[in-house]
Amino acid sequence: MTENARASPAKEAARKLLRQLQKQFPVLEQARPLAIGIDREITAAVPDIDAKSLRAALRMHTGSTRYLKAMASESRRYNLAGDATDALNDEHRKRAQGMLDQRHKRREAEARERREQAAESRRTEKLQQLAARFSRDSK
Repeated sequence: MTENARASPAKEAARKLLRQLQKQFPVLEQARPLAIGIDREITAAVPDIDAKSLRAALRMHTGSTRYLKAMASESRRYNLAGDATDALNDEHRKRAQGMLDQRHKRREAEARERREQAAESRRTEKLQQLAARFSRDSK
């Protein structure tokens, strides 16, 4: 792994915290849409939690594809206990679906680019092989 690809200590701390919270609260593990203000519920349940790490962990969680899929398809939000609270409004569902659509388009474009690069690489290799063959034959 390159130096730039390594996660920062803050990011690693947030990931570790998220894994811990997912074990402690099934609603996070299930990636159900979270109630507005869930950060206050978590802080009340785990008072010694670092607020900055919590924000980063929740940002990771709510930005995950799994969570966005749940947001796009569910109709309710859930508290830490897993109980349904308020309804999930259409604006939030549409935003989640829009983010999923963008990711899908980006992945398709990246896959297309990889296929094109592989094809170009194969063409270049074949041309080099032909050039090498004909340069030997003409000597």
